[in-house]
Amino acid sequence: MKFVDEFRDNQKAQYLQRAIHELAAQLEPTLSRPLQIMEFCGGHTHTIFRYGIEQMLPKSIEMVHGPGCPVCVLPMGRVDDCVTLAERPEVIFTTFGDAMRVPGSRKSLLQARADGADVRMVYSPMDALTLARKHPEREVVFFALGFETTMPSTALTVLQAEREGIKNFSLFCNHITTAPTIKAVLDEPDLMLDGFLAPGHVAMVIGLQPFEFIARDYHKPLVITGFEPLDILQSLWMVLKQFTENRCVVENQYARVVQPTGNQAGLQAIHNVFETREFFELRGLGSIDHSGVSMRANYTPYDAERKFAMPNLTVTDPKDCQCGAVIKGLIKPWECQIFGKKCNPENPMGALMVSSEGACAAYYNHGYTGKAA
Repeated sequence: MKFVDEFRDNQKAQYLQRAIHELAAQLEPTLSRPLQIMEFCGGHTHTIFRYGIEQMLPKSIEMVHGPGCPVCVLPMGRVDDCVTLAERPEVIFTTFGDAMRVPGSRKSLLQARADGADVRMVYSPMDALTLARKHPEREVVFFALGFETTMPSTALTVLQAEREGIKNFSLFCNHITTAPTIKAVLDEPDLMLDGFLAPGHVAMVIGLQPFEFIARDYHKPLVITGFEPLDILQSLWMVLKQFTENRCVVENQYARVVQPTGNQAGLQAIHNVFETREFFELRGLGSIDHSGVSMRANYTPYDAERKFAMPNLTVTDPKDCQCGAVIKGLIKPWECQIFGKKCNPENPMGALMVSSEGACAAYYNHGYTGKAA
């Protein structure tokens, strides 16, 4: 298939739906509870809700919406650090749009901008570097966040700044590594996950090998998955097929994009600029070993955390916000006591309601407000 409408073909979707129901019927006599399959990536969550995929599945399959939205796992304390940087008079603070409204303990970046801070939305780190060229008298800070999908573009921008000798550009680095985050989810004692749909865009960069521990050590089938509705349905069928055949491996549904060894040029850029942090805090998951990256010592001039005085405070979420439990898959968004009430897209209390890929926003915007929905 070559065109996007081919990945949304109704007849093919119905065929895959029937195939999924047939495999589920084979498994149901052996099940004591629904099979829980986590789609780790927020892009998958968006597709599932937009196309009503959950409503196409048998009751023996339950989708669990994981923490694969980088904005959603951003700790409140790191947002406070962003605001502190943005409020410095010499700084132009640049960020992707979905991070503008994430609440900190004092304010969001959008509120800081309203209060006079020079906060600008960009579409890529190269846009931030262009601002640094245009404003040599100002310090331009780029809010670098995302899983391995966005790391290469950030790293290549730093390398470009170094080649050009641009000294007024730096990163506030909040990039996250995927495998340790999935491991933290798997180690959650209250979860009963049975399989995974893994993020295709991450795998495009890092390849298949980093996911193999999930099948090998945790005995959970995993399928690297694309982002169109037929991708999701085919991947669910592949996971169920592994169950019926008593297999447990990493499979690649997204082979049209993902190579088994990943993107070597991107991986080299990541390796050149970044190193693994000893630990990094994620919202709802706490401090996780090796779950983030920082800049290598030879790139200190481009590291905002070293260039500026940073408070680096740990701030707890509001007590009535249950983003952490939703991220872990312990509750559905509508089970949070403030979902759709105090917390809604106009007044988000937590990051999951801010991001377009957040589970709470997906539930709210598509009208899923309870089990009967």
